Parts: sequence; C-alpha cells; structure tokens
Amino acid sequence: MDLSTLLSPDCTRCAVAGSSKKKVLELIGQLAAPRLSGTTSFDVFESLLNRERLGSTGIGLGVAIPHGRLGTANKPVAVLLTLEEPIDFDAIDNQPVDIIFALLVPEEEHEQHLQTLAAVAQRLNEKSCTRGLRDAKSDQELYTLFTDKDCP
Repeated sequence: MDLSTLLSPDCTRCAVAGSSKKKVLELIGQLAAPRLSGTTSFDVFESLLNRERLGSTGIGLGVAIPHGRLGTANKPVAVLLTLEEPIDFDAIDNQPVDIIFALLVPEEEHEQHLQTLAAVAQRLNEKSCTRGLRDAKSDQELYTLFTDKDCP
C-alpha cells in the first residue's frame, strides 16, 4: 500500500508536545480538517473521540492508531505524530504512547478502512520502523521514513 496517498507532509509532525489524549486528538482535528472539504476540526475530533469511547486505539508498544469515519469526508486522510514525551492513551499493554497514526475515512469506505488499518498496524509493529520514527529529527524526515516502502 502506498501510504503517501493517505499521508501528506503537512499532516506529519515530529516531537509534538502532547499533554493528554484529548489534546492530541484536537491537534489531529486541526491538521486533518483542511484536507477534508466540508469537515471542521471539531468534526474530526468528535469522530476520533467517539471511537475512543468504544475502546482505546492504543495498540501497544507505544503506538496508537485512532481512527474514525466521517460522513462529510470525500477521501481518506491520515495524520502522523511523534510525541516529545509519551502520554497515557489507555493502550492495551498499559504503556504510554509516543507514536500516533490517525486515519479518517469516508463513512461508506468500510473495506478500505479495514485494509488500511491492517497495513498501518503491520508497519507500526516492525521495531526497526518504530525505532526510525522515534529517531526522526524533523517533520519531513518523519514523513519520508513512514512513506518509504522499506521503512527502516
């Protein structure tokens, strides 16, 4: 899967100061909304928050993949963040999270949503990839590493 079709450099942030899950979800809304015509940052935030209420998207090993569906979205959009300091995300392993990949998809794209989540989870389960993402020194380096088909 070509992740550069979902993730753009302007939705990639390295070493973000995120003090809580809520603040991070708000930032994701601010970054994603301009790429989703007819969608506000609050719409994105609410979609992600509603999904989190069903159960945490913290998949373990310091990684979370918050995701949501939006009736107003016309295409899938992703946001990638690394955090300056790990935060509590209610992850399944009870460990704090410092890598966050958020995915927002149109309401009707169920199968694409699941395939994309699986591909991202597989990539973020590779220790060499997450190590490289954690070591990134800039937004551009983070973007390049993640979208590289051979993520280190």
